[in-house]
Amino acid sequence: MAGDLFVHLLSGTHLITNSLGPETIYSTGQFSHWLDGRNMPDVMSGVMQYPDCSEHPAFQLTLQVNFISGTGGQQIIRMIGSEGVMEVNGNNITVKHSILPEAPGFGGYDSVFTFSKEMQQEMQKDYDAKWTPEQRKRKTKSDVIYKAPAGYDEHLDHFTNFFDSIRTGKKVVEDATFGFRAAAPTLACNNSYFSKKIVKWDPVNMKLK
Repeated sequence: MAGDLFVHLLSGTHLITNSLGPETIYSTGQFSHWLDGRNMPDVMSGVMQYPDCSEHPAFQLTLQVNFISGTGGQQIIRMIGSEGVMEVNGNNITVKHSILPEAPGFGGYDSVFTFSKEMQQEMQKDYDAKWTPEQRKRKTKSDVIYKAPAGYDEHLDHFTNFFDSIRTGKKVVEDATFGFRAAAPTLACNNSYFSKKIVKWDPVNMKLK
């Protein structure tokens, strides 16, 4: 199941981030509905840790697949950063911003209220001296919504690129090496599921550690 469905999520993620792949892979799953003797779960999750490298900073990727999803079936890549969320859903891309202020939060639901009044006043004084009112404000940024033009067919582009590469030798983005770097970690999810262990992967040399 991971090799069939996770691979599409990894290929999209690797294309967006220009990543070579994760270094550690772990997955878990369960049989929730299809209790007919099959040997792979119908609900499965994976966690992959990507290293800090020249292509991108370190990040963690979580994957989920559900053969009995009440959503009716969908494939979404959601990238959550420090300033917002980018979501790729089919041919549509949305970027929603939620930018934290430069200054850390103070008061409210943290532990400040547990200190004595005198200590709270001292802490407030130090905070006010360090952070200006401007630094405590949340910056705003307009959201971005991209929708493919009416009538666009990604399958047409997909096959056109494929046939052009055969006919003319045109370089493809997701070549055999790209495909292997997406497929191998997803198949490692199966190994992790059965062994209940973390799988260590070398994304540069494309082999198990």
